[in-house]
Amino acid sequence: MANKFRISKLGYLLIGIALCAIAAPLIFVGVKKLEGEPPVFKWDAPIHPIGASCTLNGVASDQKSGLKRVWIAILQQGREQVLYDKRFPSEGFFTGNPVRKQPVSLEINVHDLGLRAGEAVLRTAVWDHSYRRRWSGNRFYAERKVLIDTQPPDVEVLTRNHNLSQGGAGLILYKTTEPVTNSGVHVANRFFPGSSGYFDDPNVFLAFFAIPYDEGPEVQLYVTATDLAGNTSRTVFPHYINPKAFKNDVINVTDSFLKRTMAELEKVLAKGGHSSASPLEAFLAVNRGERQANFKTIKDVCKNSDARLYWTGRFLRLPGSARKAAFGDHRTYQHKGKTIDNQVHLGIDLASFAQSAVPAANNGRVAFAENLGIYGNTIIIDHGFGLFSMYGHLSHIQASTGQMVSKGDIIGSTGSTGLAAGDHLHLSILIHNTFVNPVEWWDPTWIKHNITGKLDEVK
Repeated sequence: MANKFRISKLGYLLIGIALCAIAAPLIFVGVKKLEGEPPVFKWDAPIHPIGASCTLNGVASDQKSGLKRVWIAILQQGREQVLYDKRFPSEGFFTGNPVRKQPVSLEINVHDLGLRAGEAVLRTAVWDHSYRRRWSGNRFYAERKVLIDTQPPDVEVLTRNHNLSQGGAGLILYKTTEPVTNSGVHVANRFFPGSSGYFDDPNVFLAFFAIPYDEGPEVQLYVTATDLAGNTSRTVFPHYINPKAFKNDVINVTDSFLKRTMAELEKVLAKGGHSSASPLEAFLAVNRGERQANFKTIKDVCKNSDARLYWTGRFLRLPGSARKAAFGDHRTYQHKGKTIDNQVHLGIDLASFAQSAVPAANNGRVAFAENLGIYGNTIIIDHGFGLFSMYGHLSHIQASTGQMVSKGDIIGSTGSTGLAAGDHLHLSILIHNTFVNPVEWWDPTWIKHNITGKLDEVK
């Protein structure tokens, strides 16, 4: 009977192999967990002064034995408050693989935490699942001084006179009491960023801004500035806006015009992946949809401007030209006596001899030089600090993107490309992404009183 339960040598061998198979991973895990490499914690970005509220993001990691605990606290005047404390399971048959990487996001509200303006210490500790330090694990620990700042920056407006016109441009100079991450002028819902770099003091800014053609004298104007801690101030400045009445114009879209421009219209539509059934439908598709797409392109081009004042003196006008359409003209398009569309002309049309040479209105860098839908062959020049000039309907382009041009350099010739009824130049001036009246920039007296005089006075 006893022989019935006798284990053969082969059985012992199999049992031994099985025990080794079970023990080997345990021994391997045990040896692995004797590693002495500490975990790591890194903030995603440098920690600037902390304002009323902020979000700090970082990552804890340990690629060997895995994360055991992540703990973060803030200390001020002997009072410590825990901001984050999370524990993680170790590697095992039932828990699976350890956590090797953990993103951390901290929402810090100064008021809720009872923190005061001044210095504080941010403490960060991370442990892993190593058996080192009597099974407590390897540890990462760091302290970082942070500044609690809840005071918004003060803004001193350095320019005294801001006489503006509806559809016109303006310049303001101001100084902040501390470094800022963002500042500029708000005109209703539009923002015109300020720039430093023109003056030696980095806290002195200039901002070109515009009063859109559709905003009257009651529009709100103010400067905002946001410091490194995220505190924002708002400063109203004295100004006067001269109201402007814009002309109403009726444009008759004739069948002969549609027939003459059909090839150009189809070319514009094809470029956007569209087609139309009739010349009138093609005209409306371009005059509406393509116009909006072109405006978006123009705004994208004018988002980035060099922080240099390239231009000097008044801007040039097309030599020997007559004005055919003014800035802000409200156009009603009619076909066979029926109104088919309404648009606003955001430039000045100038006509001279066919294919007249077009000079650069002032010094600058060519920011755009290619076909632009309804404007045909177009050049946009960056004159610095958000001021741009635009030249449309050119028969050909004689400048390239990135090229530096001087006032008077020939950049192309007038033409009728795009949605043009005849050979002419469409000239626009923009402040960042807002069209303004070019007439102001032809006037040396206006430039002296509103732009260069202010710069010289503050310098």
